[in-house]
Amino acid sequence: MNRLMFAAALLLAIPAAAQETKSRDHTVTVTSMVPVLAGKKSSLYVRERALPAVLKNGAGDKVVLFVHGAGTPAEVSFDVPYQDYSWMGYLAAAGYDVFSVDMTGYGRSARPKPMAEACKPAPGPQTGYGTNCMTSYPGNLTNIESDWNDISAAVNYIKKLRHVEKVNLIAWSQGGPRAGGWTANHPDQVNKLILLAPGYNRAAKADGPAALPVPGATYATQDYDQFIDNWSRQAPCPNQFDKRTAASVWSEMLKSDPVGASRTPPVRRASLSATSWGWTEAKVKAMTTPALIVFGVHDKQANPERVRELYADLGSPLKAFIDLGCSSHNAMWEKNHLILFKASLEWLDKSTVNGQSNTMLKLGY
Repeated sequence: MNRLMFAAALLLAIPAAAQETKSRDHTVTVTSMVPVLAGKKSSLYVRERALPAVLKNGAGDKVVLFVHGAGTPAEVSFDVPYQDYSWMGYLAAAGYDVFSVDMTGYGRSARPKPMAEACKPAPGPQTGYGTNCMTSYPGNLTNIESDWNDISAAVNYIKKLRHVEKVNLIAWSQGGPRAGGWTANHPDQVNKLILLAPGYNRAAKADGPAALPVPGATYATQDYDQFIDNWSRQAPCPNQFDKRTAASVWSEMLKSDPVGASRTPPVRRASLSATSWGWTEAKVKAMTTPALIVFGVHDKQANPERVRELYADLGSPLKAFIDLGCSSHNAMWEKNHLILFKASLEWLDKSTVNGQSNTMLKLGY
């Protein structure tokens, strides 16, 4: 075999997971439902990560959209550029066309003007992992309806770009009601659903408040010390998280928010979206989309009883629950992250975890 033929044979022998994935940025236009922007055109930042051939030609129906939580934008949450901590990169290397979207007021998406104001702490106790801010604007900037509208814009863009009818959704924390509620309202557009540490409340109201915004804090900030302190209180296991991983996450936080990074001390800003409704117990019981729920045993931000109630309430005929050992609310940035990533891939491929569905598993102990 000559050298050229030998090199070609080697290339073909390399599995997809060993090939380098690439990313590219998209700007999605949305007619906003954020009260301060209502009816105006706004922009959302969408990141795509995939193998080069997939970026060029698509991956058929193997399309994933990541939806972030209440504080950290999606490209930081799911695409950490340190070692093998990118959840997006893991699925992309397996042949999926992987996207993430920042909601309005997060990351590289549009920031409503009140977020540029220097803020003062909101009255009352703070969250313990950040500071809620008061500005001249009278309340929460965003809400569940505006979040769902942003997800609709991202999904419609991806469907048109990739000529698909459905996507898979993966979400974290407040992304639970965002992606879970959106799935309940659009079951014909979602193949599979994966929720890490999802927020859920059986007492959620079906309808929104009579008037928006709801009075209160406008946006939230978090500095490095708050970030680390909040994480450390959930990390009793030896070497549960690597300081270098945390440094990479924080660096990406500041890159996603130059205005916040310029403050003293540097902070990550996030629009408050505390006003939620619509993802009710009845809605959850009516859901049929295959769903995987994951919860870290040391998570002190999501309520463990409510997460288990969500799993119990899910009407999906195919579902699974993972109790993930030595893991916090930030499970995808910790030592058991590959257990999480592998389980998510198996769920996307087969609707099973360790070959099982309709089961509750303890992994990583």
